Amino acid sequence: MPPVNLAASPFDVVVIGAGAAGLYCAGLAGQRGLRVLVIDHAARVAEKIRISGGGRCNFTNRDVTPANFLSANPHFCRSALARHTPGHFIELLQRHRIAFHEKHKGQLFCDGSSEQVIQTLLAECATGQVVRWQPCAVHAIRHGGAGFELDTACGAVGASQLVVACGGLSIPKIGATDFGLQVARQFGHQIVETRPALVPLTFALTDWAPFSALAGLSLSARVATGNAGARGLFEDGLLFTHRGLSGPAILQISSYCTPGTPLEIDLAPGHDLAAELIEAKRSSRRTLVNELAQRLPRRLAEIWIADHSGAHQPLPALRDRDFTAIAQQLHKWLLTPSGTEGYRKAEVMRGGVDTRQLNSTSMQSTLQPGLHFIGEVVDVTGWLGGYNFQWAWSSAAACAFALQPGRRAAH
Repeated sequence: MPPVNLAASPFDVVVIGAGAAGLYCAGLAGQRGLRVLVIDHAARVAEKIRISGGGRCNFTNRDVTPANFLSANPHFCRSALARHTPGHFIELLQRHRIAFHEKHKGQLFCDGSSEQVIQTLLAECATGQVVRWQPCAVHAIRHGGAGFELDTACGAVGASQLVVACGGLSIPKIGATDFGLQVARQFGHQIVETRPALVPLTFALTDWAPFSALAGLSLSARVATGNAGARGLFEDGLLFTHRGLSGPAILQISSYCTPGTPLEIDLAPGHDLAAELIEAKRSSRRTLVNELAQRLPRRLAEIWIADHSGAHQPLPALRDRDFTAIAQQLHKWLLTPSGTEGYRKAEVMRGGVDTRQLNSTSMQSTLQPGLHFIGEVVDVTGWLGGYNFQWAWSSAAACAFALQPGRRAAH
């Protein structure tokens, strides 16, 4: 394609990606008077918003702190989170009269549909006179002295600033690609190793065979992994599957898992099983399995002690050390994941564009002026529960307020 005449370009900024971060950034920048173009290869906007929270969008968390995020550069997220808080996005939804509620641990959901959040973002873009090309693939990106030139399926376009908001690799069926990472590499950026996060864990068939029959069973558990330097510990729901474990506690801990490191699972948090069984022995004639079933799901209790010689004996017939041994196993179940369910079931991508090559107040590249990265493509990964959407809003706002008007065409 012929070179783009950047001096005559109708746009100050091109945003690649019409997801949460891209649309929010575009709307804010447009309302500051910048001329903004959003490009996305997918036919529909913000599919991850649409499917979030069972269709009700867990759009933020009231209790966001930097401690709720993982990164190779853990302090990077502080500035953006402090300057654009959950309160700012809540205020936006209130202005658009979107009703919402707190469901659990600070997690905020729409009372209605996720579509309300999408329509709010699109309305903000309309107010900012944002132009959107969609579906439209970007074939090539170049940088010249005046800015960025893009060859796209809708024609050539240029701008003095480029915002990469392509998201990560999670959930490819809704259009996730590695395009944002490709752009980062093109301009010399390092990539922190990427992997699925907030994802169910799988186990070797031989290790999981005794528990596969528990698929569908859920309970509250405390799960930990890692070391003192990067240790994760969560107490929440745990779900048995045919291939391994899922549920909020497991999704959370998956972000902390490293190959070969076991999980430590307490299947009865809040109980002192040894003491409770020893105490019950004094007055109860229940069998061991029936007594355990008072504290655990019966199916789990039955499988857990199926091979124990005293499983169906009354408690007084057993020794205290039997109770202690069983309790220790249930309070500290050690097992090592063999893998995960992959990006197809991962809610987010861990890793991404190395933040040590980005400015934390503007999300601008320190290697290429005018180039910005926001949202999931950046190496900042939040906990389950609205934190990743808040990173999308906060990083988008940091970028939007740092963007500058480009050169106007002569008239």
